[in-house]
Amino acid sequence: MASKNYPNILIVEGQQDKRVIPELMEKNGILWEKDKLPVFIKEYGGYENITSDRIHFALQQSGLKSLGIIVDADAEFSDRWQSVRDNLCKPLMPDFPKNIPETGLIHTAPNGVKFGVWIMPDNQNRGMLETFLTYLIPDPSEPVWDYAKEATREAKNKGAPFIEKHTDKANIHTWLAWQNEPGNQLHDAVKFKIFEPTHPKAKIFVNCFKTLYDL
Repeated sequence: MASKNYPNILIVEGQQDKRVIPELMEKNGILWEKDKLPVFIKEYGGYENITSDRIHFALQQSGLKSLGIIVDADAEFSDRWQSVRDNLCKPLMPDFPKNIPETGLIHTAPNGVKFGVWIMPDNQNRGMLETFLTYLIPDPSEPVWDYAKEATREAKNKGAPFIEKHTDKANIHTWLAWQNEPGNQLHDAVKFKIFEPTHPKAKIFVNCFKTLYDL
């Protein structure tokens, strides 16, 4: 998984997660230095590449204290949770919980490693990382956000080719195109506080992360 063993590892779907999460954590008081990572983040290029075997391998890393996985709910939260529970986790942890709390799940693996799961955006609803970030749009920006969603719908009606499940991506990038400066990448929008990284809805995720990794 990595060139060295880390006590804290996080498995994510893609590069956006890998870039956004450190920026969000830094804005919430966690120092994230490249030469002293509080958590090593490994991305697998999509949910389909996160397997029970890979989680098992990660759990066996020497010196591991905590392992987390963050995945998108995508079209249907209940389907994704069932897949995570039944296909990825329960084969390795027979006592794995039936339900995931809104505040995120933290469990103890048979070898004593703390194991956490968060399903974007909020362990309840359909969506993805971009959906989670819409929760962090500052209140004064709401009229522009509403107009961005309206513009995205109109673009779809006029033949814009993005697929339905990527509507949240189209919405957030439309909104970012109208900020100062226009078109920041997601992690930079967190870094420069275009999003509100200490929003109460961000705090729920941040608290779960800090608890899992004892930060």
